[in-house]
Amino acid sequence: MTEPYVQPVASLEEKLPDVLMRIVSELYDVAYLIERVEPQLLEIGGASVLQSPDTMKVLQGIDLAVQKARGLAEFIDTITATIPDDCMVDVSTALNLVKLADMHKALSKGMRHGHSQPLSKAAGDFDFF
Repeated sequence: MTEPYVQPVASLEEKLPDVLMRIVSELYDVAYLIERVEPQLLEIGGASVLQSPDTMKVLQGIDLAVQKARGLAEFIDTITATIPDDCMVDVSTALNLVKLADMHKALSKGMRHGHSQPLSKAAGDFDFF
């Protein structure tokens, strides 16, 4: 199933700290989703995959991607604490560039709870791109 096309957003000013904290949340989601790949690769390939230098490089790359996503989230989270609440930004152009409906919704105005990606899909479910 494909995600619905996201309609362009009119001019929308928001508090910069609120926008950045939604980005932080999305980065943590990305780290979590990437982290879930590694055990699946090991399950598919079995213990023998650990003997391949190329596979080890891929697994190390997955680990690095998770660390980088979390590091960026922590960095943005930390600097966001120093930004005054009255600092406003227009997020409409940036939101118009986000084509994934779930991510667009998560980054749009308003508080969100939980993950933007559905983590409880049944096995075998997938989206067409």
